[in-house]
Amino acid sequence: MRQREGRPRLLQAMLDAFTLPDLRRRFLITLGILVIFRFVAHVPLPGVDLAALRDLFERNQLLGMLDLFSGGAMRNFGIAAMGVFPYITASIIMQLLIPVIPRLRALAQEGEAGRHRINLITHWLTAPLAALQGYAQITLLRGEGIIADTELLPTVAMVLTLTAGTIFCVWLGELITERGIGNGISLIIFAGIVAGLPEMIGRGYLAKENFSGLFVFIILGLALAVVIVIFTEAHRRIPVQYSRSVMRGGRMYRQSGSTHIPLRVNSAGMIPLIFAMSVMIFPSTIASYLARPPGQDPNWANRIMEIFSPEAALPLGLLYWGLYFLFVIAFAFFYTMVIFQQMNLAQTLQRQGGFIPGIRPGRLTDNYLNQVITRITWGGALFLAMVAIMPFVAREITDVGALTLDSIGLLIAVGVALDTMKQIEAQLLMRRYEGFLR
Repeated sequence: MRQREGRPRLLQAMLDAFTLPDLRRRFLITLGILVIFRFVAHVPLPGVDLAALRDLFERNQLLGMLDLFSGGAMRNFGIAAMGVFPYITASIIMQLLIPVIPRLRALAQEGEAGRHRINLITHWLTAPLAALQGYAQITLLRGEGIIADTELLPTVAMVLTLTAGTIFCVWLGELITERGIGNGISLIIFAGIVAGLPEMIGRGYLAKENFSGLFVFIILGLALAVVIVIFTEAHRRIPVQYSRSVMRGGRMYRQSGSTHIPLRVNSAGMIPLIFAMSVMIFPSTIASYLARPPGQDPNWANRIMEIFSPEAALPLGLLYWGLYFLFVIAFAFFYTMVIFQQMNLAQTLQRQGGFIPGIRPGRLTDNYLNQVITRITWGGALFLAMVAIMPFVAREITDVGALTLDSIGLLIAVGVALDTMKQIEAQLLMRRYEGFLR
């Protein structure tokens, strides 16, 4: 497929996709499902003080993170307030349990049937997690005076509604994956991030008195997007050669070939950021229940909330963001090693007749791959840690308080956009591939 002159490759892929009826139908299905999701996200639960809820979001970073994974629905506390976050939690739990539980490890090695079974278990785990998280959110909002009704029946109805909203969002995401374009779960989160852009632009307009800071803020955002693209695509190619004997027509033939294993610099994705943020938020969340109200003398709980606040001024701000930086690096190594060990590349290569030139198959290959992934993970971990502290850096450099550089949201948005465009190009290549008949 030839690219027309003067047009970027990704833009040309989008234009070419609309010329094919089946791809155009997939685009329209994806767009229609996202519109349905945005509509559901704006259907609020009864009895919620929306003004007080918006004020709470300004003070609680945990709710801001949950709102990110709900696709923006939690800010209205609608029926889809939790979005797909319980499903993401269930998926992470399953990934961590697979190397620990022998039965799950055996299922993971059974190919497509095993992955389907693990996916089914993940779906079943999503429902109780959604109910538990829904009840926790209702309890939190009641403590803040946002929900006044405390009777049992309305509480059960709200928990069931929130759980059903999560299952509905997961179903919409899988419908996009099956009949649309891209990964549906990721696109739902992406849609919520993009939907929040107009509000962010409006806040930037209100901050127009600081034009120089606003300009630097925009430059930092664009530079961060470029760095995210570079590290998302960065990988180390491990050369692999294959040599095996094949019986054809009663004769033994020896086949050989070469390829490579792409080991990503950032194999962990955004998961370390979620883990680290959860750890950093936990102390202040617990302390908020024991702190004294404004106007009274602060106690130790108020001090903990001050220390573990992302809005803390210097030097406390350095302590919070420094710990955040270190936790991201630690979780990046932990999660990468867990996932890499599940792949079991050395055994797979040996079983398929492949080997790395200069490295003996088996244990030595496994040691070599572990050394390589450890070295390149340093780059990915430092990259994620820098992404994590970019809101603090942008705030201190630009002095624009009306805007917050949502680095996690930008990381998700860029990653989803790149993955979706790759799938579009793959679909185009599959439909327009011209082979030769011999």
